[in-house]
Amino acid sequence: MSKFEDLGVAKWLAESLNAMKIYTPTTIQATCIPKILKGHDCIGGAKTGSGKTIAFGAPMLTEWSQDPMGIFGVVLTPTRELALQIAEQFHALGSSMNIRVSVIVGGEDIITQALELQKKPHFIIATPGRLADHIINSGEDTICGLRRVKYLVLDEADRLLSNSFSKDLEKCFDILPKSDKRRTLLFTATVTDAVRALKDRPVPKGKLPVYINEVDTIDKVAIPSTLNVNYIFIPSYVKEAYLHNILTLSQYKDANVIIFVNRTHTAEVLRRTLRKLELRVASLHSEMPQLERTSSLHRFKANAARILIATDVASRGLDIPTVELVINYDIPADPDDYIHRVGRTARAGRKGDALSVVTEKDVERILSIEERINKKMDLLELVDDDKIIKESLKVTSSAKREALMDMDREGFGEKKLNNKRKHASREELKNKSKISKLNKNSKNS
Repeated sequence: MSKFEDLGVAKWLAESLNAMKIYTPTTIQATCIPKILKGHDCIGGAKTGSGKTIAFGAPMLTEWSQDPMGIFGVVLTPTRELALQIAEQFHALGSSMNIRVSVIVGGEDIITQALELQKKPHFIIATPGRLADHIINSGEDTICGLRRVKYLVLDEADRLLSNSFSKDLEKCFDILPKSDKRRTLLFTATVTDAVRALKDRPVPKGKLPVYINEVDTIDKVAIPSTLNVNYIFIPSYVKEAYLHNILTLSQYKDANVIIFVNRTHTAEVLRRTLRKLELRVASLHSEMPQLERTSSLHRFKANAARILIATDVASRGLDIPTVELVINYDIPADPDDYIHRVGRTARAGRKGDALSVVTEKDVERILSIEERINKKMDLLELVDDDKIIKESLKVTSSAKREALMDMDREGFGEKKLNNKRKHASREELKNKSKISKLNKNSKNS
């Protein structure tokens, strides 16, 4: 028997894992899989790159293969890219069993998705917003299979349980079986108080207590020991020149790099600027059509682009083993977001570098991050200020100027601005309607 079979995983699935060269369970897999198979709900906390998808996927697939009928499980996750990655893993693991997996995310044709749901795929991997859309608008024939699912998984649970997803989650929970009729699994790299509090809820009669595993959480090991954390301290008006210099350093000129920014506008400016400087670059942010987002990610994974510029849509869960360097071009406000970002490298025991571009405005944020990760960042000594002035400053300034002119000419950001205006107009109409009703009621009384 393989080590995964010892945990209770089906033989066919253990063989699939072996074919993928996954032989030994990680800590989170070894502790959670047997508990889930015994019937426990589970809260699993483990640092990035520790194999959480297999920790919840293996027991689900094992039980599904015993009776592969209807929609067996729903996995909810915060980003489209993460949904696609989880679906790829489910397809790979279940290929020998003719598994049917549907990805239900925004940016794709909703009618095509509705037809897929009507065919009752074995597993649905979805973002809460798009699944809620189907629940509200697609009719009973489309969503009836959701009423009988055996498993619900919240991946990146800390993010899903934040206020930004609460309304959509409520819609999803309304149609799914009640908690005593399904198995609920929560997995995250950040076990927040909101996640931890779920284990204290009353256990329905006949159910086993919630199993919580925090052996390997980032609260105890914030970042891997194989990750080098560095910083450079520079004036904010020369960030592009320093970035160009870093990307062309001898040790990074061929490296696969993810550059994180805080705003979509910054991502687009950098993409265009670096492309004009003849670097192979792609971007990933919320203002891109879904087809372009998927294409960018595939290009980066295939090394057609060696640099990916991304907002936090790429900060969670994405597993791209070739990433050697993560650059925080903009420093995140939340230290946990820093941990998720740098977790894109130094995964599964590999080495990696993380570099923060610190300006005069970022000092407090850096201090908070250092306190959170319990480690001081080291100054990157490789940057040559004279070389930057001589080789990078003029060319990057010119490339950025051209990029901004192109964006202005093409109207980048206008769609987002129009959507904000429409939303504001709808809110204004709602408020006027409320005021009108209140006035009528007051007159009548």
